[in-house]
Amino acid sequence: MSSIERPPIGHALVEFSLHGIFPEEDVSSRRILVGDLAPALDSLGAAKSKLESEIHQINEETAEDVNQWVANAKSLEDDVNRSRTWANEIVRRSEAPDVSGKTIQEAEERVEFLQRETIYNRQVHDALQNIKHVNELLDQVEQARDERIILDSLHLLEKSWSALDTVSVGKSCRVMKLLDLRAFELKSSIHDVFDHIWNSLLRVDVENSTVAIFESLQDEQMKLSDAVIGLKAYKEVDQRMALLWHSLDEAIVGHRTNFDAPQMPGVQRENSSLTLTWNGSTDRTVASLFSDLEQVMAYLSERLPEELVHALSNVMMPDLVPRIIGIWLDTAVPASLKEMGEFQQVTEAVNRFCDTLRGLKFSGFEELQEWVGNAPRVWLSKCRETALDSIRLKLAQGLGDSKEVERVETQTVSKSEGKGLAANGTAPSGEDNGWDDAWSHEAGPQGDKDAKSESNEDDGTDAWGWGEDDETDPKSEIPVQQPLAEPPDEDDPAAAWGWGDEDPTEETVEETQPKTTSSKQNAGTRELTLRETYRISSMPEPVIALISAILEDGASLVASDGNPMGAAAAGLFSLPTLVLAMFRAISPYYYALDIGGNMFLYNDATHLSERLAELSVRWKASDDLTPRAIAMLRLDNDIKSLQSFATRAYASEMSTRRTVLRDLLGGSQNLLQQDGLGSSDLEAQVDNAIGHVRAMAAAWSEILSKSAWSQAVGSLVDTLASKLVNDVMDLAGIGQDEAYNIASLIARITELDDLFLPPGAPKDAIPATAEYASSWLRLKYLSEVLQSNLQDVKYLWLESDLSLYFTVEEVVELIGLSFVDNARTREVIKEIEFNPQPRGGN
Repeated sequence: MSSIERPPIGHALVEFSLHGIFPEEDVSSRRILVGDLAPALDSLGAAKSKLESEIHQINEETAEDVNQWVANAKSLEDDVNRSRTWANEIVRRSEAPDVSGKTIQEAEERVEFLQRETIYNRQVHDALQNIKHVNELLDQVEQARDERIILDSLHLLEKSWSALDTVSVGKSCRVMKLLDLRAFELKSSIHDVFDHIWNSLLRVDVENSTVAIFESLQDEQMKLSDAVIGLKAYKEVDQRMALLWHSLDEAIVGHRTNFDAPQMPGVQRENSSLTLTWNGSTDRTVASLFSDLEQVMAYLSERLPEELVHALSNVMMPDLVPRIIGIWLDTAVPASLKEMGEFQQVTEAVNRFCDTLRGLKFSGFEELQEWVGNAPRVWLSKCRETALDSIRLKLAQGLGDSKEVERVETQTVSKSEGKGLAANGTAPSGEDNGWDDAWSHEAGPQGDKDAKSESNEDDGTDAWGWGEDDETDPKSEIPVQQPLAEPPDEDDPAAAWGWGDEDPTEETVEETQPKTTSSKQNAGTRELTLRETYRISSMPEPVIALISAILEDGASLVASDGNPMGAAAAGLFSLPTLVLAMFRAISPYYYALDIGGNMFLYNDATHLSERLAELSVRWKASDDLTPRAIAMLRLDNDIKSLQSFATRAYASEMSTRRTVLRDLLGGSQNLLQQDGLGSSDLEAQVDNAIGHVRAMAAAWSEILSKSAWSQAVGSLVDTLASKLVNDVMDLAGIGQDEAYNIASLIARITELDDLFLPPGAPKDAIPATAEYASSWLRLKYLSEVLQSNLQDVKYLWLESDLSLYFTVEEVVELIGLSFVDNARTREVIKEIEFNPQPRGGN
């Protein structure tokens, strides 16, 4: 057998020399030949060279430390030898004392030095011992980490940090830096192991909507209850619980609390895990939601340590509770008392859920408990929100189809007023068809004279303005449904808000009584039931229905004892005020989107006030209501506010239209003195103004009652007439051609008389324009004056009715504008001034 095939004797010798490994029997029992010695020596030489290289490398790597230690050891050895020499010297001198003081001092200094050296050496020894102890602790930490004993490694690491603090060596020392670095690296590596074990104990699969929490695992020595110590050591309790909640929410809770999900999942517990089921059997009730959430909470409370349950509550409840309240509970609040039974079931389910959370050691759900305690207020807020939203939504849908309504009122009127009502087209009820016959036995010549006189006095009276003293305010515009007192100054900003609307009305009422009494004495009176129709939009009926439903719910709460929502009764009775306030606040915007919207708003607000007044009367007279429910209804101020609101809507519309008319007629400039405009241009401006009046008359005819329409259109006609009259009076002079042109413009304007003729009226019918436009006859007489000579003007003043519509000063001024100043002119002026009231006054 060759040497190559023989067992390696050299290798056996090297292993025995280095590691003490005895060779196998086949090697140790064989005979060694001379030829085996050379390879064996080569192997030993190679091992020797390798060992020397390793020693040399180690020496090079530790040369600095070794040299330092050698230097320290040599220094220490020198100190020990020096101390021994000094000790021998002291012993020698003690045996043969030297009486020299210098020698004694040197001996004492040496003793002190030795004491200091001894203390220093002891400190060095203690520091080295502490360093050795810290290093041994870190070795144990590393071993525990490798064995995945996390708690032991953390305890040992904490001990090593405490021991490291006791080492009496500066932190800048290299050995201390090395120990600190090693401790930090061990802490990081332990955290990685801890993180792996934590993720193994708490598994959240977001894609599959599954959560599994384990107390311990077979291949892991750390339990979930022990993990709390690790979380505290790394100060990660809150962070880990926040991550757990977000993962749990994304996997299970978020899907279950999503009310708008196409399909509502259910929560199911399978062995040691929670999962979502999508079988479609889960309903969207609050009770079902709380049932599934109780499963989730019970699972967490059972699987997590109590300390982690508290920490999880701190991050989970501030997110979960508002979501439950905002998405599920608030939507479950009914807007009507009829659904209160289901709402009570919801509050009971919330109470049970809170009790369950309390028993499972969860906290932070006080807001949920407060929601239950404030159930009456929550329900009232829902009622308020629903009511206001319904008003907003209804207005946003537009005014809808208009509806004709009838206003019926019975008043005591005089014969002349009754005839005026018939002339205005306001129909009395069927039992009053024989109006003229009823008065025939009383009407003699004197009666006819009185009636004519009273008719002249009451030219401004309309079908609904009984007893109003029009002589005191000839320019007043008072629509029929609600008396309106427009201020004399049309640009007064306070008028837009309707301030002081009640006072003029009260004054009118006070002035009505003596006039009515006078009529009874002079001409007799009779009760008359008048009916007049006008149109409203689709808004008033839903508002009335909503207010009625709210009041009925309030009455039911007041009448039922022990109702949990009873505390909301007072607030429920205040909702009509809020509903009407919302209507008044936003309706002008939506009504303005339609043509004639402000007039619809006037009609609607007036109709609402009347219906609410009727509702209030019926409510107070009802025998089915409790005294407390009757006393809690307070609609009087709301009715007044609606009446004032209607006033402002009408006044705003009329102010706007009058402004438009004035702008069409030159605005603040004199219509007849505009630079660069010829007669054709003036005619075009007047035609535009007339067209605007006719357009508004056509639009309002589909909305307002006949009398209200007459007043509104009459106000526009009066604006047109007064503008032209005032512009003529402001001229410096009027020539013959200019007078003709002005008369032509007036003739165009007076064509508006056809608006105030009843349908099918004969050609000789007298229009009622002058009853609603106080400047109308003034405009016509102005045209007569401009087309007359001095004799005709004198006749108009002395024999006709010119003095009823113009003052002496105005007529004298017109004569001065139109005629040359001569003896004849001065004579006519003198006669006019001598007879200031030829017709007996106005």
